[in-house]
Amino acid sequence: MNRRRKQATGIVEVIKPGIELELMEIPAGTFTMGAPETEEGSYNSERPQHQVEVQSFFMGKYPVTQAQWKAVAALPKVNRDLETDPSRFKGDNRPVERVSWYDAVEFCARLSNHTGREYRLPSEAEWEYACRAGTTTPFHFGKTITSELANYDAEVIYGDGSKGKNLGETTPVGKFQVANAFGLCDMHGNVWEWCTDDWYNNYEGAPADGSARISKSNLYQAKGRALLRGGSWFCYPEDCRCASRIYNDGKLRDYITYDFGFRVVCAFGRALK
Repeated sequence: MNRRRKQATGIVEVIKPGIELELMEIPAGTFTMGAPETEEGSYNSERPQHQVEVQSFFMGKYPVTQAQWKAVAALPKVNRDLETDPSRFKGDNRPVERVSWYDAVEFCARLSNHTGREYRLPSEAEWEYACRAGTTTPFHFGKTITSELANYDAEVIYGDGSKGKNLGETTPVGKFQVANAFGLCDMHGNVWEWCTDDWYNNYEGAPADGSARISKSNLYQAKGRALLRGGSWFCYPEDCRCASRIYNDGKLRDYITYDFGFRVVCAFGRALK
C-alpha cells in the first residue's frame, strides 16, 4: 500500500457559523460505467458496461454529517418534517444515518433555499464517475480493499486482500485520511449513499449524459425503490466496489436503517430559478 499526496480543488459552503460543508470540484469527463463480467463479486445489474459523459459539478467531500444534518433540519420546512437527531451511532462528525430518501431530498431542498444554490442527490452515474475518479479498478484505490482504508466488514477478504476487523458501527468521516483523485473521502463503506434514480434491473436504455433515471420530476411524488451506492460498515467488501448498486426489494424510498446516509451535489454558481 502506497500513500501519495495530491491536490484537488474544492470550496466551502457555510451552513451557519461553525458548521461548514466541504465540496470538491468534479470535472467534466467521460467514463465507462458498470463492471465487467470478470470483476469479482459483480452482478448482471451492473451491466452492460456503457460510456457516459458527465458535466462538471461539485460533490460533498464526505457523507453528510450529523452536525450538518442538525443545522439544516433546523431550517424552515419545505415539504416534510425532519427528525433532528435520527442516527443510531451518535457523533457530530459521524455520518447521519437512519434517514430515508425523502428525508435526504428534503435536506437538499432546505439547503437550496438557505443558500440560493441548487443542492440535490447525485445521479448514480455522477456518483460512480466521482467515485472512480479516473480509475477502472473495483475500488478507487486499487484491486482490493483493507480495513486500513475503509470501514466495512473486513473479516471477509476480497481478491488478494487481507483479513481485518469488523468495527460494527460508523466511523467519523475522513477517519482513514484516504481520498480519491477528486479529493472525495469515504466513497467505499461507512454508509450507503442515496442517489436520485429509480431502480432498474440493468443498464439497458440507461442515459448516456449522466442524468438521473427517474420517472417523476416532482421528487416528493416518486415511488418505489431508489438506488444506494458505496456499501457500508455492515457490508462485505464486494458491496463496496465502485460499480456496486443495491437492489434489495426492501429498500424503498421511505426505508430507514442504521447504515443508510447520503452526500450532496451542487452545480455551483447556478442560482435557483
